[in-house]
Amino acid sequence: MSESESENKKLFWACFAALVATSFVFGLRANIIGDWQTDFKLTEADKGTILGVGLWPFAISIVVFSLIIDYIGYKTAAFCAMACHVGSLCFTLMAKGPTALYWSVFLIAIANGIVEAFINPVVATAFKKEKAKWLNILHAGWPAGLALGALTAIMLGDAGWHIKYAMCFIPVVIYAIMIIPCKFPVNERVEAKIPYREMLGQVGAIGFFIISFLLIFGIVQIVASLQPGFSLSYPVMAAAAGVIAVLAGIMTKSLGHWMFILILLTMGPLATTELGTDSWMPDLLSADFTAAQAGWIFIGVSVVMTVLRFCAGPIVHKFSPIGLLVISATIAIIGLLFLSKASALMVLVAAGVYALGKTFLWSTTLGLVAEQFPKGGPLTLNGVSAVGVLGMGILGTPIMGGLQDKGIDADLKANHPAIYQKIVCEPRSVPFIGQVPGFDEDKVTSLSESERKIVTDTRYPHKKRAFYTVAILPTFMLICYIILFVYFKMKGGYRPVELSSGESSSAH
Repeated sequence: MSESESENKKLFWACFAALVATSFVFGLRANIIGDWQTDFKLTEADKGTILGVGLWPFAISIVVFSLIIDYIGYKTAAFCAMACHVGSLCFTLMAKGPTALYWSVFLIAIANGIVEAFINPVVATAFKKEKAKWLNILHAGWPAGLALGALTAIMLGDAGWHIKYAMCFIPVVIYAIMIIPCKFPVNERVEAKIPYREMLGQVGAIGFFIISFLLIFGIVQIVASLQPGFSLSYPVMAAAAGVIAVLAGIMTKSLGHWMFILILLTMGPLATTELGTDSWMPDLLSADFTAAQAGWIFIGVSVVMTVLRFCAGPIVHKFSPIGLLVISATIAIIGLLFLSKASALMVLVAAGVYALGKTFLWSTTLGLVAEQFPKGGPLTLNGVSAVGVLGMGILGTPIMGGLQDKGIDADLKANHPAIYQKIVCEPRSVPFIGQVPGFDEDKVTSLSESERKIVTDTRYPHKKRAFYTVAILPTFMLICYIILFVYFKMKGGYRPVELSSGESSSAH
């Protein structure tokens, strides 16, 4: 192995460890969200908002750093991520109320976005000839961290959530130690002398409209959390995003590549299918299993994903990235529908099918973008991740929680009105759903044992039904992937786009 290959491998494993650290927090958080609900008096919609804010601010940092990372350097970005990770963990452990919890979770999402902003272009540049393969292996770090985080929560048993959450410092310290001595390569776009404006042109006016609208939506949520009652209508947010899109179009003279725009449209559904469902998995499985058993199923799903992504090389080679996406979306649909109907031990089989389906979706999409849009540099590669997390965090996860709350509310109100009146609390607003009712967990706890059982039995079917609702999303993705599959078939098959060193901006 040459010195450069050895350096690339060291860098790869450092990036892998950084991704493990980000998902370790995610996996552990998914298993202590019930404790947070009790301590901080959260409704199901509140839980969805907390889980969402643990993801969508990621998009702010990944977009910002993708625009500047070629100027500040990858290592500087890595140091920023480390600082945000440590700060967030400290703030979470000191949180005394829902607001402090919200902002500490917000900060760790910023840290995770910075990590994603540097690891993806670094690995795509270090392994130019096999981008889809190595990006799939890199993103085996995500389910590996999920499994480790969930396992940590389970192994610590009845220990308080503060002790469990403090364990997140361990993977953060490990990735910091591995990153510090590494040498980072120059991005292939910069090496090929592709102008910055041409990088922006790959996204184009339409791409910037999608990204800007979701970012503005997220910022409005931030302001609303600071100033209750603040809001902007959807038309106003769309108009603001439209201004940015027009300016981007004038600057780049491009609407954006149609294929990239299509991929962007799949990312919100993709992220909700994978990450949003991961967030709710332990809680949703409580319909049939204890919290510990649900956690083990969560770990099993994550282990399956880790192993399969490590084996991605020959699979991608056999089916091509787009062929693999078609197969994966189909299996994900089957898995989610299976989960919505399965009970008892059949849930284990259903969870395995779901894991197989979602395994390659995110990582293979990154490989597809890296291979088809190398001129887009970090922006196109990380832009799809940003849109995915924004769409899921701002809309997908809160809507999942809101739909559960609405269903539970209607069911309990119609069948057990006396109990309903005892526990109902003020409604809250959820995007595209409107006012969603919730229940006061203190009042639920104060009910008699028989009344609590009625509430529990009412909640569980609605939790399971969430899987059925989510299956709509990979169905939309499948349609988009089939369009791309037919396109490449008509061109004679899938081929990556390669840049040569010193390529001019007019090169195609």
